[in-house]
Amino acid sequence: MGKRLDGSSLFTGINSGLTNTFSLLSNQYQGDISLENLNKALSNTNVTNTAYGSTFASYLTGNFNSVDKNGDGKISADEIQTYMNNIATQGLTREQIINLGSVSGMTNSLQETVLSHFDDIDANHDGKVTSQEISAYGVNSDIQKQKTADINRTVNNLSMFYGSDSDKYEGSMLDYRYLDDKES
Repeated sequence: MGKRLDGSSLFTGINSGLTNTFSLLSNQYQGDISLENLNKALSNTNVTNTAYGSTFASYLTGNFNSVDKNGDGKISADEIQTYMNNIATQGLTREQIINLGSVSGMTNSLQETVLSHFDDIDANHDGKVTSQEISAYGVNSDIQKQKTADINRTVNNLSMFYGSDSDKYEGSMLDYRYLDDKES
């Protein structure tokens, strides 16, 4: 079996990206980050040349009001931490995965899998997936793959038991002892 689907790398990567970008901007603009500073950062090569910089700065700009919970016009370290805790517990939307997934350290195949099975992974149908939902989906997927392999193995064993001439008998495995009675 291949590697099990796990969402921890996605959440860890996004957490790292947002906190590293916040730290970079915080150092550059001496403290809390304003929307004006975020807009300046998007044209600053010190930010845009980093692994996360422009993507996460752009994300923070677009979601400024969601992060700035106290409405003071600045994002503090506490607000970033609270925002990350909320993402970790409440999950990520499709849009967040699309915007942040590829730069978070998540592989393209994992991102594609999560996005293509988003509705199945989102067990509580709240429009967000958590790391636990992704992992549970991975476990359930592995279980289903094993069941399918078991069924295929059983079918192959049955065809060896009954022979390859399938039009001869179309019953269940339990019917074999009644073959003589039925054919009489």
